[in-house]
Amino acid sequence: MKLFLDTAEIRVLRELAETGLIDGVTTNPSLIAKSGRDFLATIAEICELFEGPVSAEVAASDFETMLKEGEKLAAIADHVAVKVPLTREGLRTCAALADKGVMVNVTLCFSVNQALLAAKAGASFISPFVGRLDDQGADGMQLIRDIREVYDNYAFGTEVLAASIRNGAHVRDAALAGADCATIPPNVFADLYQHPLTDKGLEIFARDWAATGQKIL
Repeated sequence: MKLFLDTAEIRVLRELAETGLIDGVTTNPSLIAKSGRDFLATIAEICELFEGPVSAEVAASDFETMLKEGEKLAAIADHVAVKVPLTREGLRTCAALADKGVMVNVTLCFSVNQALLAAKAGASFISPFVGRLDDQGADGMQLIRDIREVYDNYAFGTEVLAASIRNGAHVRDAALAGADCATIPPNVFADLYQHPLTDKGLEIFARDWAATGQKIL
């Protein structure tokens, strides 16, 4: 499963890019606002850090303006994935951009029917919001499983990008459910390394090695 970082913080992205474990980046208007930086400049800088897809979201809601915004964002770099909302006008924009060879990430997906329409519109990625569904008492991960089954039934090429990921359990469950990608906050990415038995094992190894009095270098 591909791992994307869900942030627009350049300092954090630069640091985590060094791990070699990040496959792409997703941003949204809220993350850009939080960063306090210029939108277009931020996307361009992120694209320099990562070779994988970098999702940049349109701000308009009507078809004509979304299409123009999407074309401008796509011109920043070949690996920009234009994010559009899962609305009727958003799907029109998706189809128009896909016809031009632009990657499109259709976001704010909360149902299988919406995901079906996005795939038919030529979306490169569909972003089901797992955490937000869980907040409403629904089973967000079941949506991932259901979309996976439908896409496999019809050999759709759209990748399932699990979004609104809140914790490591969500990452694990998304992988088990067959998601192609998951976009996660930096703090959740850091948690993926952690396990108390790993720490305990390292302590034991370090103690036993010290007792030998040996050195490798």
